[in-house]
Amino acid sequence: MKQVGIFIDRDGTINNEVEYLNTLSGLKLIPGSSAAIREANELGCKVFVVTNQSGIARGIITEDDLAKIHLTLQETLRQDGAYLDAIYYCPHHPEIGEQPYRIDCDCRKPKTGMILRAVKEFDVELSKSYIIGDKMIDILTGNNCGIKSILVLTGYGKEELKLCRQSNVKIDFIADNLYDAIQFIKRNLHQEIST
Repeated sequence: MKQVGIFIDRDGTINNEVEYLNTLSGLKLIPGSSAAIREANELGCKVFVVTNQSGIARGIITEDDLAKIHLTLQETLRQDGAYLDAIYYCPHHPEIGEQPYRIDCDCRKPKTGMILRAVKEFDVELSKSYIIGDKMIDILTGNNCGIKSILVLTGYGKEELKLCRQSNVKIDFIADNLYDAIQFIKRNLHQEIST
């Protein structure tokens, strides 16, 4: 049976926005993030991080250091009874950095490569899935692959909401934070079961 996927942006959505997070000490979870992910786990959904990490292409962080940050993120969530099924990241930038990172890839949001990889690896049902993020590119990624898009007002969310409205970008739900976004998904899933 195909799974419901919840695709979550990292910076500004799960953890505090830090311009090019490149140290473990800079990783601070937004209050309620662990509880939100735990509730998504309890719903039986597959939970993924999908994050653009052009700091790698820019030479600000290495892939090894990023792996350490993601390991710490997983450990922090586990201590709160939550987990991510997978973390997908795009290290590329189309115009900055050196090869192999300076390329016009298919994984950099708002392109859909990271989501399509999760669909293949975890048998995710796109039509029942969601993306949550604090930027217009997250919303566009969702629109580009036909999943419901939720904009959180943490991180860059308030500024990006204005951009989305100016650009007539379709948003399915505007949430105060990740926890609020998961409550919306929970209501939707319960509604589907009862109808």
